[in-house]
Amino acid sequence: MAPSAKTAQVITPESVLKKRKLNEKQAAERAQKEIDRKKQNEEKRKVVFKRAEAYVKEYLHKEKEEIRLRREAKANNDFYVPAEAKLAFVIRIKGINKIAPKPRKILQLLRLTKINSATFVRLTKATLQMLQWVGPYIAWGYPNLKTVREVIYKRGFAKVNKQRIAITDNQIIEDTLGKFGIICLEDLVHEIYTVGPNFKQANNFLWAFHLSNPTGGFKGKKVPHFIEGGESGNREDKINALVQKML
Repeated sequence: MAPSAKTAQVITPESVLKKRKLNEKQAAERAQKEIDRKKQNEEKRKVVFKRAEAYVKEYLHKEKEEIRLRREAKANNDFYVPAEAKLAFVIRIKGINKIAPKPRKILQLLRLTKINSATFVRLTKATLQMLQWVGPYIAWGYPNLKTVREVIYKRGFAKVNKQRIAITDNQIIEDTLGKFGIICLEDLVHEIYTVGPNFKQANNFLWAFHLSNPTGGFKGKKVPHFIEGGESGNREDKINALVQKML
């Protein structure tokens, strides 16, 4: 029998056409979202870079001002007394054995729950009294910019929904602290180092730092005060050398 001259027409079901159209629409929306996301990230990078530049200028200006004041004092045969420190870095160096209830509670409030855990503390009359109470169990002092930056960059973890999360992206910071104007790591470092108006929120965002044992170990016994040859208590700017050994 000879084949028909008319070719049978293939009819695509309407459900398949609708599904195909929906898939194309979703793919176009995803592509547009990706383009918008890249534009936003590019703009954010520019903002972050400008902020970082401004912070560097601020730090350099402060450092030069300190040098100028010291030279002026020396030229006038006078003494230069720097401003009182507003920030402390506190490291727990002793365990839980034979700790009275009050120091134990203060260590919990400072989030120092285990040996080598550390936090930043704003120095006020109240916090200074707390640090005196737990003096034999901690080493603390006044961190410089390098210490603050390296501790946050190397040992910093975020506290999001009571979870300990690695800070792998500035978006994690922006999602939690964006309403306070903190959108990147450099903003976080600046807020902590300068003890800014949103220090409490920035500090609570950071999980308590977990440091290593110092390279070469502690030189003296832990219990005596630092000025007596021990390791505990306030060591002022000498805390920076200890932190470098524990990073």
